[in-house]
Amino acid sequence: MKHESLEINIGFMMVLIILTISVGGLVQIVPLFFQSTTTEPIAGLEPYSPLALAGRDIYVREGCYVCHSQMIRPFRAETERYGHYSLAGEFVYDHPFQWGSKRTGPDLARVGGRYSDEWHRVHMVSPRDVVPESIMPGYPWLADTPLAADEIAPKMRALRKLGLPYSDEAIAASAAALSGKTELDALIAYLQGLGTAVKSRR
Repeated sequence: MKHESLEINIGFMMVLIILTISVGGLVQIVPLFFQSTTTEPIAGLEPYSPLALAGRDIYVREGCYVCHSQMIRPFRAETERYGHYSLAGEFVYDHPFQWGSKRTGPDLARVGGRYSDEWHRVHMVSPRDVVPESIMPGYPWLADTPLAADEIAPKMRALRKLGLPYSDEAIAASAAALSGKTELDALIAYLQGLGTAVKSRR
């Protein structure tokens, strides 16, 4: 009888449900903030260079994350195809991270160094020239669009406030690093860096 009275008291049931979810969430999430494996960068991980950082913004702007995940799960089918499973320490400099779960195209967590810059250039302009069965759209305008070099220094200063170790010297030299570069150059630089810290440890 007492249990039935709890079930029909919707307000009280809502309070109990919220309390249960809150406690369960805290028990699972809070310890992660105190584990070095989730809060410290893995050995060899460096923050994005100015060019790669600009490329990451283009990756997000063009919606690449909608079709490509950057998270290899610890299962044999995943690791045999893509490489070492993803580690939390790889993503401490990512704001926001690009994990995802949708894979219309392959996972890109370990794509860095797998193909040449020229391969990426052709693939981004006309994907079916290198992958005939690809359904990916081309992005030819990226090769003709110059980077806005004056936007990178404020972005790096903002990221430094979030904990990224950008020095004053690196920020001061960032605009020069983007001079004469196109958006396609930046996107390729970003892709070529993905997963390389873990590859170098193996």
